[in-house]
Amino acid sequence: MVSRVIPVDAFDLVVFGCTGDLARRKILPALFRRYCAGQMPNGARVIGAARRDMGGDGFRQMTAEAIAEFGPELVASEANAQALDGFLAHLDYVAVDARGDAGWQALAACLPEDRVRAFYFSVGPALFGDLAQRIHSHGLASAQTRIVVEKPFGQDLGTARALNATLAAHFDEGQIYRIDHYLGKETVQNLMAVRFGNVLFEPLWNSQYVDHIQITVAESVGVGGRAEYYDGAGAMRDMMQNHLMQLLCLIAMEPPAQFEPDAVRDEKLKVIRALDPVEPHHIVRGQYASNGVDQTGYRDEVRNPRTTTETYVALKARISNWRWSGTPFYLRTGKRLAARSSVINVMFKDAPHSIFGAEAGRHANVLTIRLQPNEGITLHVTIKEPGQGGMRLVDVPLDMSFADALGEEGENPPDAYERLIMDVIRGNQTLFMRGDEVEAAWGWTDPVIAGWQKRGDVPKPYDIGSAGPGDADLLMRRDKREWRGIRP
Repeated sequence: MVSRVIPVDAFDLVVFGCTGDLARRKILPALFRRYCAGQMPNGARVIGAARRDMGGDGFRQMTAEAIAEFGPELVASEANAQALDGFLAHLDYVAVDARGDAGWQALAACLPEDRVRAFYFSVGPALFGDLAQRIHSHGLASAQTRIVVEKPFGQDLGTARALNATLAAHFDEGQIYRIDHYLGKETVQNLMAVRFGNVLFEPLWNSQYVDHIQITVAESVGVGGRAEYYDGAGAMRDMMQNHLMQLLCLIAMEPPAQFEPDAVRDEKLKVIRALDPVEPHHIVRGQYASNGVDQTGYRDEVRNPRTTTETYVALKARISNWRWSGTPFYLRTGKRLAARSSVINVMFKDAPHSIFGAEAGRHANVLTIRLQPNEGITLHVTIKEPGQGGMRLVDVPLDMSFADALGEEGENPPDAYERLIMDVIRGNQTLFMRGDEVEAAWGWTDPVIAGWQKRGDVPKPYDIGSAGPGDADLLMRRDKREWRGIRP
């Protein structure tokens, strides 16, 4: 199967903070992949912007080194290695002061009026307002201007509202692209295809047939170089409020009238607004701990022996609407867990009556959607176990691995940033969060955080390489349910 490359018009993409980790690790390699796929037209340019005075040659050298370090497979083939010089020819650089006027006139001079221009804010949120104001005041904003901002979109509802107001003072909502790379993953997008493109699922996609839904985003790594940021955020702000919230919305949303940006985002917003407040006994916080021998705990990594920041959170959520009333959603995410795994399990109810008797045991259908790694979809069905000796039932998987079903495109799907950056150029906001959606998510999250702060809750320690604290299992057992295992 050969994927279809949809061309885009010539564009200028200005990457502020082009020397930072995000640009080097994700943005620049993603752009090179799009170039190799034939999606960067002649005349398209990528302009790096940062305070360092490195010049165009310095930026091109840095980009080549970043691609070699973070995407060595991209230059492994002779064709791609030769293509690198062609890609670098599309690059330029301007030294710009985000909080001053230096460099802005030079940047304006190299941007033509008659094409799409996108400004990627690959910087800390503290600079978003300064950049937005200077783009506007130096005459760089036009009808075809788009700005891309990375999370975190605030630290709470108040800061999110302030950030939205700052951006809205200089740009229309249709020009603002709040990027969450999770929404660019092929399998995440497939959630909508599975739900709304297959007639067999929609009649069953409700509380009458679904017992509960589990959403797990597990990481095997620790905080690494993000210690300073993470200790002020924690798993609830860093993962639950955005990544898992988006997965919840895509699983629970009503069918939009059409696959169009605002129609999709309207339905996601309805899900967030229908969420009930989380009860204190329906949430578990954890923090990975040192074993005192060869494993470094979270407190050692952040060098704060008294920190109460959670590296794990599990909770039970309920959606008060006609489709999902009575069906709980169990969400969990954490660091230093047993494996890196992002999975959604839709657990269907038992058959209303078993004709096979008690000796056949309990069996139920499960739809497993694997987001990463080993992207794919598995439907667990009940069949007769082969052999003589009566009717013995067993659950077997109907497995669709993207790598097997889709060939090379399924085995090596495009990186999320590739899709999202090209959507910015196209002007397609379907996979980007709207301002009111961000604020609604914080409106649900803030009371949860405020509640445990008021109670003085301390995260439960859990072993590195485990499935999290034992209290998370109790959360499920109280409802006579169990978590699915965390597997790579």
